[in-house]
Amino acid sequence: MKDKFGFDLNTPSAGCFWKRPTMGRRMFFRSMGAAVSGYYLLPGHTAQTIAKAGGTTQNTAKKVIFVLMAGAPSHTDTFDLKVGAWTPASFKPTSYYNGNILWPQGMMPTLAANLDSIALIRSAQAWAEVHGLCQTWVQIGRNPSQGSSKIAPHIGSVVAMEMAGNDPSKTLPPFVSLNAGGNTVGCGFLPAANNPFYINPNGGGLPNATHPDGQPRFNSRYALHESLDQEIITQSEYGSLTDEMVACDNSAKVMMYNNQVNAVFTSTSAERVRYGNTSFGNACLAARNLVQADLGTHFVQITIGGWDNHQNIYTSNVLPALAGQFDLGLGNLIEDLKASGTLDSTLIVAMGEFGRTVGPLNQGAGRDHYLQQTVFFAGAKVSGGTTIGTTDALGANIVDPGWVRQRAVKPEDIEATIYSALGIDWTKVAPDPTGRGFDYVPFASEEDLYGPVNELWG
Repeated sequence: MKDKFGFDLNTPSAGCFWKRPTMGRRMFFRSMGAAVSGYYLLPGHTAQTIAKAGGTTQNTAKKVIFVLMAGAPSHTDTFDLKVGAWTPASFKPTSYYNGNILWPQGMMPTLAANLDSIALIRSAQAWAEVHGLCQTWVQIGRNPSQGSSKIAPHIGSVVAMEMAGNDPSKTLPPFVSLNAGGNTVGCGFLPAANNPFYINPNGGGLPNATHPDGQPRFNSRYALHESLDQEIITQSEYGSLTDEMVACDNSAKVMMYNNQVNAVFTSTSAERVRYGNTSFGNACLAARNLVQADLGTHFVQITIGGWDNHQNIYTSNVLPALAGQFDLGLGNLIEDLKASGTLDSTLIVAMGEFGRTVGPLNQGAGRDHYLQQTVFFAGAKVSGGTTIGTTDALGANIVDPGWVRQRAVKPEDIEATIYSALGIDWTKVAPDPTGRGFDYVPFASEEDLYGPVNELWG
């Protein structure tokens, strides 16, 4: 059945931008209007008329670890497990918390042992089923196809701008991105100091942090570099651009020949084995150290790709292998942060760009793209062992959204939740090059269209 606009109200199908009217047509056409005309060109949205509502934040976190599960994991094989004739016995489905959580204990045993610190939003839905588009969407919290989003900063860059100014310890960049993939997002229109610092850690320290001819030689060459720069800066017509360049050089110099910094990216072979001895495990070790060292980093992104499982999803080297890497890395990260007392002040979020088709597998023994998904939360005093929202027997549709807005949770709501956990007012509007203002979360300041999922905290 179709409505008067031609949208199919019943049947989800791969590749469509809109599948089910869960959010309501008003939200959909607002989003599409933004894509066509640009959000800041919507009627009434000018610098003079922006209403700053002022949100009440949770303020439980000092740092965020955001895990981008690029390629989109199957929610019904992982965080919203649905058992059927298709389910491998090796998954060992196990019920926890009086049946509230059904978990693939055989595939992710380390996380199973830490469910007391984990909350799952099962009523989440993506806006689209396009990898690149939606991977960017979850990193900027808005529609990447709208004109103004071309200069929109990463959520982590906004966090860096908000948190770094009040942090006396600025040894390390405020935003660190580990194992970044192809769809990386930078600081947009914000100053360059809010850009992510990219590194693929291997446990052997910070690469390129020493000069091959020794520190004395580096010091002399750096002094020459400064003297040449000073002449250029004195004669420069570009002002702040050269200031940013000098600040970048100084920040890099602080990280060189620095034992504290090197220790953050150094791990023992025993630690690497415990975390799975994989690139993802090494990134989780670095994220643990970044949080515990407290050297100025407030947002850490870890990318783990490979979840685009259209074929042979249950083959041992596909989903089980990838889920095993995820389990050892993230599970031990949670355990270690808990043991050090830093989990309660660290918000962990893990999600893909969308979910995957449900029920029996497709003709290639895999799963295709699907809007319905689950978002994983831990730490920052969220209520562990809980779920937000319920889906039907196949995980195809939302039965109960489970939160006050009584609709699907969207990427913009996840963005607002991250800001709220950090004590950042998600309704803020910042100056931007357009002169119209940049909403931290689109449509939140004036229309209260999106907001944090406070039910995560009980």
